[in-house]
This record gives sequence, C-alpha cells and structure tokens, in this order.
Amino acid sequence: MSGSEHLVSPMISERPCDVHRLRADFPLLHRRVRGKALVYLDNAATSQKPLAVLDALDRYYRMENANIHRGLHYLSEVATKAYEDAREKIRRFIHATDVREIVFVRGATEGINLVAGTYGRKNVKAGDEVLISAMEHHSNIVPWQILCEEKNATLRIIPISDDGELIVEEFEKLISEKTKLVALAHVSNALGTVNPIKEMVAMAHARGVPVLIDGAQALPHLRVDVGELDCDFYVFSSHKMFGPTGIGVLYGKTKLLESMPPYQGGGDMIKSVTFEKTIYNDLPYKFEAGTPNIADGIGFGAAIDYLANLDWDAIQSYERELLLYATETVSNIKGIRIIGTAKEKAGVLSFVHESVHPHDIGTVLDQEGIAIRTGHHCAQPVMQRFNIPATARASFAFYNTREEVDALARGIQKVLEVFC
Repeated sequence: MSGSEHLVSPMISERPCDVHRLRADFPLLHRRVRGKALVYLDNAATSQKPLAVLDALDRYYRMENANIHRGLHYLSEVATKAYEDAREKIRRFIHATDVREIVFVRGATEGINLVAGTYGRKNVKAGDEVLISAMEHHSNIVPWQILCEEKNATLRIIPISDDGELIVEEFEKLISEKTKLVALAHVSNALGTVNPIKEMVAMAHARGVPVLIDGAQALPHLRVDVGELDCDFYVFSSHKMFGPTGIGVLYGKTKLLESMPPYQGGGDMIKSVTFEKTIYNDLPYKFEAGTPNIADGIGFGAAIDYLANLDWDAIQSYERELLLYATETVSNIKGIRIIGTAKEKAGVLSFVHESVHPHDIGTVLDQEGIAIRTGHHCAQPVMQRFNIPATARASFAFYNTREEVDALARGIQKVLEVFC
C-alpha cells in the first residue's frame, strides 16, 4: 500500500491559491544554489521571510532603534508601541482572550522550558506523572525528563501506531490521579501527523489535568483558536511562521500564569526592588526579564499581519493537494517507503529508501539545488519506533509548487542512479 492511500482527500476551495503571486513576496525563493534554481523544501526547520518582514526589521534598525518600556523619549515610545502592537496581533491571531496571556520567549523550546521550570516545579511532586507522546520533538521531552528526575516523578509515554497516529485509547488509559500535566505536539515535525488535540484536551480536563500544546509545526498550516481547543498552554516559534528567528510565544491561561513563579530575574519583570523584597511585575512582563528581542518581536508582528491577510481556506486546500501529490509522486519511486501515513497530515513528507542512507539522499539533492532535511529531526524516539536511523524529510509551505515536487522526484531518481 502506498503512503498516499492513507491520506485524507484534499478539500477543494472555491478560490484557488495564487502560489506564483505569493512566491513573489519571498526574495530568497528566487536565488540559485550550486548553479541550479533553489527548491526549498525545509520549511519544518525554518520558513522563508516575506518582504513585509524584511522591511519591518530594516525600518526598526534604521528609523526606530531604541530600548522599550523604560524610555520617555520619542524613539522609545515608537519602538514600545510597535513591540506591544505585535503582542496584540498575536493575541488576535490565536484568539486568546487577553493580551496578558501572550508571553514573548525565544521560541517554542523556551516556552516549554518556562512551563516546566515554573508550573512544573511548583506542582509536580515525588510519585507524580507527566504524560507526553512517542512522537514529540526533543524540546517536548528533555525538559520533562529533567523535571521528573529532579522531582522523582515518572514520565509516561502515549504510544503511536504504525501509521504514525497517537493511540487515543491508550492515552485515556494512561491518565490517572497521578498525572499532573499532559504535553503534546499539535503536529509532528518528523511525521506530519495532525493530532486530535481538542478531543485529547477534553479527555485530560475531564480528569482535572492541564495540557500544554507544542504548536510550532501547526500554526504555519492550521488556523488555531486556543479558546476553542481549551488548552492551558500553547507554544510556538516565529521562524516557522515566516517571521524572524529568536522570538516565539508562550500562551497561557491567565489564572495559571498568575499562579506561576517568575522564570528569570532581572529588569522589566519587577515592580520594585529592595534588598529586603522584590515585588514582581504584572503579566505578561513577570516572565520577560531583561531587554527583549525588540526587532524580531516587531518582525513577528509583521509576519502575523502577512498571515492574517492570506486566504486561509484557499491555502489549506492547496497545501493538502500539494502534500497528496508529493506523497503519490515520491511513494511511486522504487524502493521508497513513506514514514508517517496518518489520515490527517500537514506539511511533512518523511521517507526512506531500502538501500540508500538519508544523508546520501540529502547530499545528492543538494547538488541539484534541492534543500531538504535529513537525520532524526530532533525526534530520536520516533526513529526508534520505526526502527530506522533517520529519514529524508521534505516539508512544504504555501509557496511551494508541483514543479518543485517534480524536481524532488527527479532528484531522487538521480540519487538512485548514483547509488543503485
């Protein structure tokens, strides 16, 4: 059975996605690599940036550069407004109810570590359990291992099927009175699986257990409403959402964030300091010590503006069709096996060849100007689950085309000419 037979049929939008118009917004897509036209299929690692984001970064450094929150002069006021406007744009984009629920962090990884280091340390005790899945990125494994080791707690793992889907029935069985937190990927970076997060949050909440969602791979492809999901925490990174690196967001319900101690100490997370006592700042600043990543926060706001103005029905329909086409095309190449054949997927096509190592696939494709990712994708337990050392991973964005999929297939054929 080919991998494409497991995929849900693409939904058809009445409004087609004008991919060539969208590509014009991304300068880097038009460069040449090793004498070939670039085919960029590494979007799950980081996405390219539209002109609107590049212009926002340039404008800040050229015209608005100043520290924020503490200055009374004009430049500080302008920069502060742009930075805080970005926070509000993000709140609207994920449908949070209060801007205080939007905490700027360096990325999804720091957001998870913040929750583990504050909520986790406060609430997880000896004998308790933290529940994650077998498809998590290392960023949603290691912080919980550290916490469990420190607290003498236990990390429990939700198994996945041969298709790369979470076994929801096993998840429900694993939740117990010992479970203090569930932490799950919305979309798997290694498999592309879209997990039934709303259903799983409801199951956990029925037992009084809060849920953190790693949304780093979801927000580039899905419309997310944190209120509808009812998750307690949701983390994501700008650089996978067509924004700058080094900035991301932890969303948390106000009541939970207010109950958590600060993550770091320093400037801007305080109201007052004496040698006898420090009074911490209000949300979200209690978790934002020191001079923030101002330029990239503003750039993230520009990326959110760009995304908010897209036709998401057309884009989601187009991405489903493109992934289905890529799955059919690649799985029809002799010796190729798709890793991750869930019914609901987004943006990721991981594959192996029966006689060629993924690193060799990636090296030959690079010579053809085709950028994919090879290795374990910071998801070594996934590789162990499928008894493989690594995969070759092509990951897509709305600016990728069928022609690029065809170039990928031709590149793989060239790999086979070299090694087979």
